[in-house]
Amino acid sequence: MRLPRMAGATALLLMAALTPQLAPTPATAATRTTPCSNDPAAHLGTVPSPETFLGFPLGLGQQRVVTNAEIRDYLSAVDKASDRVVSGTLGTSVLGQPLPYAVVSNKPGAVDHLAAEIRGLRDPRTMRVDRARRIAADRPAIVWIAGNVHGGEKSGADASLKTLYELAAGLSCAVRQRNDNLITVILPTQNPDGRDAGRRQNEFGFDLNRDWFARTQPETDAKIELLRKYPPQVFVDAHEMGGQRYFFPPNADPIHHEIADAPVDWINRIGAANKAGFGYNGACTDTVTTECYFNYDTYDLFYMGYGDTVPATGFGAAGMTYEKGSASAVQDRVQQQFNTQWSTLGWAAANKREVLTSYYKIWADALAEGRAGALEPNEVVQPTNEVQFPVPDVTIRSYFLMPNRQLADVRRLVERLRRMDVEVYEVKKPLTVRNARIFGGRSARNVTVPAGAYWIPMDQPQKHWIQATLGEDPYVPFPYFYDVSSWSNPLLMGVDTMYTGDAVRPRADLVRRIEGGIFLAAPPTGSYTYPLDSASAAQLTFRLLGQGVAAVRAGDAVRIPATAGTPAVDRLARSLGVTLTPRLRPATGTAIELPDVGLFRGTGISTTSGSYGEARYVLGQRWGLTLSPVTTADINDNTPAFTGRTVLLVPDGGNATGGLTATGQANLRNWIAQGHTYVGLRNEGTRLARAAGLTSTTEKPKPDDYLVIGSHLRVNTDANSPVAAGRPAEDFEFNNDDPILNPSTTGVNVATYSSGDTFWSNGYTVHADVLKGTATVVDEPTGSGHAVLFAYNPLFRAYNESGLQLLANALLHPGSDAQARLSTPGVDPARAAAAAQPAPPNLGGEWRPSRIEVAAGDLARTRSLVDRYTSAATVAVVGDSAYVTIPNPLGLPFDEHPFLRDLVADLRTAGIPLRSVVG
Repeated sequence: MRLPRMAGATALLLMAALTPQLAPTPATAATRTTPCSNDPAAHLGTVPSPETFLGFPLGLGQQRVVTNAEIRDYLSAVDKASDRVVSGTLGTSVLGQPLPYAVVSNKPGAVDHLAAEIRGLRDPRTMRVDRARRIAADRPAIVWIAGNVHGGEKSGADASLKTLYELAAGLSCAVRQRNDNLITVILPTQNPDGRDAGRRQNEFGFDLNRDWFARTQPETDAKIELLRKYPPQVFVDAHEMGGQRYFFPPNADPIHHEIADAPVDWINRIGAANKAGFGYNGACTDTVTTECYFNYDTYDLFYMGYGDTVPATGFGAAGMTYEKGSASAVQDRVQQQFNTQWSTLGWAAANKREVLTSYYKIWADALAEGRAGALEPNEVVQPTNEVQFPVPDVTIRSYFLMPNRQLADVRRLVERLRRMDVEVYEVKKPLTVRNARIFGGRSARNVTVPAGAYWIPMDQPQKHWIQATLGEDPYVPFPYFYDVSSWSNPLLMGVDTMYTGDAVRPRADLVRRIEGGIFLAAPPTGSYTYPLDSASAAQLTFRLLGQGVAAVRAGDAVRIPATAGTPAVDRLARSLGVTLTPRLRPATGTAIELPDVGLFRGTGISTTSGSYGEARYVLGQRWGLTLSPVTTADINDNTPAFTGRTVLLVPDGGNATGGLTATGQANLRNWIAQGHTYVGLRNEGTRLARAAGLTSTTEKPKPDDYLVIGSHLRVNTDANSPVAAGRPAEDFEFNNDDPILNPSTTGVNVATYSSGDTFWSNGYTVHADVLKGTATVVDEPTGSGHAVLFAYNPLFRAYNESGLQLLANALLHPGSDAQARLSTPGVDPARAAAAAQPAPPNLGGEWRPSRIEVAAGDLARTRSLVDRYTSAATVAVVGDSAYVTIPNPLGLPFDEHPFLRDLVADLRTAGIPLRSVVG
């Protein structure tokens, strides 16, 4: 097990990290011109303190919070006043607010050069060991302090201003030691729009602490680019949570197996330093020291979308989530956030040579593992846990992304990898792979990899990141889930992928830019064509239609006039990885119409909530569609706001009828019958359709022990519906505890979960076989129109390209007389019977209910503790396990739940073994 080092030497390290250093470190002694002070209160008078600049003390200005403008202005003022600081702006938010940062060092003029040397440590192929040793001895390490990724969690940002002041103005030996041995990057707020609104999410409703690998949001994308410039060895992500206590690592299990040992060791040792700092600095003002913080609970290091896992896996850093209870007084929140930031910097400064030496070794080990095709084993860090699911004995030396379909989405994935410093090669000559594994759990022999495929060898420094994001399965070691259990990028995108343990060396060229665009010009009377088989191609289509381009459909291809092939269109297609192929003939086919989309707001949900916000981003921002809000009243009253639309999109939510009256339901049916399209997503989208008599699907009850924790499953597609255009006969779908739909008898079951031996799932599932043969996408005709129902949310986090392509197909759905004859505007008897079935209990809209599994023999003790918090929990006993389900009607994530964290802690304190926890 990976356990924190608690030997006697630790105490010496902690004292070195937490007490003033009276002697200069050898690496910087020659640069000292003045002695440091023994007085921690000694500061340069020319640098304004936050209190002086703001006009009120940090943490005591409860009459108002520090504004984004004040944060920006303070960083600028400190930059001007201190020769240790360089500030900048890494990008802008959705609403255009700057994202300011500050870099602190005793050598600010040399920071970029020093950072380049640290970047060099990440590639032992080009840096000799002796050079790496000199850098470890003579150069500073890089530490990031980032706050406010969740907009309403503000104390981390406030505390970082105090940290900045101490580093910029302090004259103590503790300050000098930190500045001599570290480059500190301070990013006070990662989510300025959310901070202004007091809201967790950004303006599009995205949780930015789930967006790291996909980088869909501008705040995330700009931040990771700065991380590539200043790669951290330590990264602090400061949050708030419910309650009063403070969390800092060691983390809860699971920890992703591809996170190297060194960062986990640093994380645990920094946790020990923070623990000592809490007592040393007197941080616990309202309770005893041992109760004001906790470790080994709630926060895992598993999903590759967090502000701790991505720095740890992609950058080899000690990536850490710090959480302070928001029920504490403001001054306590700010002070304790500052204390952990300061203790962390102290530990990093005291151990920077060891850290940089190990940092170089992380990448050397990754190269050796990649060359051998070896995966890291599963391990646990909590002393009472054991690995339940080991990483299987599998050798992986190469991944191949096949080019035979969805080439634009394949290229999008290639670009995502390249922007995390992964080396990707384009195969120039066909290659035969003797032993291959095809995504979806299948083996194959003598597979031909064609020219144009993309090869990702594991023999490169980013081996850990490649496996963590491309791997077919994340191999969870322990069933405690704070988020999803699968995020394999090829499966999310639905692209053909294989891997092999064979030692292969194809003839291939390093990819240096994304491909696409116009390579050969079409004659003026000709046209350009491209396959409509990818989410990227759909995006191009919507953008072209929005520009007034007369696009037509010919089979599964789109054609546009040659005159539309402007330099701007070339740049757009190139950016999306779509190749426009010239044709001699004009653009002939069926005209494609730009959909006029109404976005259902029900009785007035937030525009930044759940899949509503995701729709604003994907359909509005990415695809360029105009979205018009449609309310329940608009449908009930048949107003032009509803009847004037050609498509109605109903996002996920918790209302089974959407508030529609019988008249409103009839209005909806008649509107669809006129040739319009209804698209319903997940719970509310499918249930509203059922209540309105649009579908014969019914919901299948979930077994008591059923668990599907954000996993991928194989589905079969039916080409008889245009919604399936461009998708393969066998595909994959991401399921996050979605409703289970019995197949339709009145429409086309566009996608259904496989049955029999072809059924396959990854991630973590229990009793998932109940999904066999059930429907996941249904196309229901009514009159000349359609209702397209998704059992899942294809907009989820905007990184599910295969789902997005199906959604685009639904928006572009061409009506046909043949399908119109399948149904009339009235309610089919099978649909009426489905509508008469009662809706399932509302256990949550976007998010799943919380569930705790214990041994059946521990149920009585467990129930007694649960009853202290809620009387709404339900219990089921299956075999020797008892499942306690806690309703989550507001769809709250684990860290915002009012009591779940405390309940889990109470169960552990009572000595009740937890077999699994789902937040």
